[in-house]
Amino acid sequence: MIRVAIVGTGGIAAACHLPALRTQAHRAEIVAAVDVDAGRVKAFCAEHGIAGAYTSVEVMLAEERPNLVHICTPPHLHAEQAVECLRAGAWVWIEKPVCRSLAEYDLIAAAELDAFASVVSQHRFGSGARHLREIAPELGRALVALCVTAWYRDDAYFEVPWRGRFETEGGGPTMGHGIHQMDLLLSVLGDWTEVRAMAGTLDRRIETEDVSMAVVRFASGAMASVVNSVLSPREESYLRFDFSSATVELRHLYGYRNADWTSGSPLWNPPEDVPSSHEAQLAQLLDAFERGDAPPMSGPEGRQSLELISGLYASAFTGKPVLRSELTVDHPFYHRLDGGKWS
Repeated sequence: MIRVAIVGTGGIAAACHLPALRTQAHRAEIVAAVDVDAGRVKAFCAEHGIAGAYTSVEVMLAEERPNLVHICTPPHLHAEQAVECLRAGAWVWIEKPVCRSLAEYDLIAAAELDAFASVVSQHRFGSGARHLREIAPELGRALVALCVTAWYRDDAYFEVPWRGRFETEGGGPTMGHGIHQMDLLLSVLGDWTEVRAMAGTLDRRIETEDVSMAVVRFASGAMASVVNSVLSPREESYLRFDFSSATVELRHLYGYRNADWTSGSPLWNPPEDVPSSHEAQLAQLLDAFERGDAPPMSGPEGRQSLELISGLYASAFTGKPVLRSELTVDHPFYHRLDGGKWS
């Protein structure tokens, strides 16, 4: 059995990670959970039948020696906790946003000596997205794409102390919300080369933006328009891919099935109906663990959406186009998404 620990017992752990792990109960056992709030972690473990309740990642790693750790804490804790787990020999599966900057991501990658880190990117793993990637070469050249995250979060949502601040969340809805659709966009169109963006704080009482918009050029020559908002009362997640011989569209909110996709192409016929979900990605991660291979969404693949987001913020803050090739260690937005450095 693969020994699993969960770090962070808030909403995402209960809503997404526990159900995913239950589908893999034949090969994965949850042996421990960690939270800084002793009462909360004890209640979480009692409710879900988990034997080990801890308030320290270090102590949990030493006593439980898990094979895999699910990191479900606020973003500013991800890099430090991931590195700690990797150095202890445990694989990590990190909720997105994976960390606050490319600099932090590269610290995580450097710690992958005897274990791997993988980023939660569940929209890549639904059958609709997998089918689109399979048939895309037969649809002709990718030309135009639309990528819209039109969500709604009221002021109360941002009363959680770590939300809406660069120091603790890394960025705003571009980082924490739009990343889902942008990651799926990248999985289909591949590497980007240039981004031109704007961002603004129009209505929420937060430090970060509540809206961003961008135009992105890809290495293939395709171009995409990207919108990220938490001010949209009629919520929708929308992607449109215009190839030279077909259009493929996806309309959903927080997750999709095959019925949420449309295409006029006779090639569009997914052979199975697998929803985009933590369950779908976790199954592939555990397969990789059992083989001893690097899992999906590790290494450069896991870095992909964070690169685009870093470029988007850099363009929005500087008012200039940003090339992907510019985002090196010498670039200020490599270190922090508001252009500074973590103290």
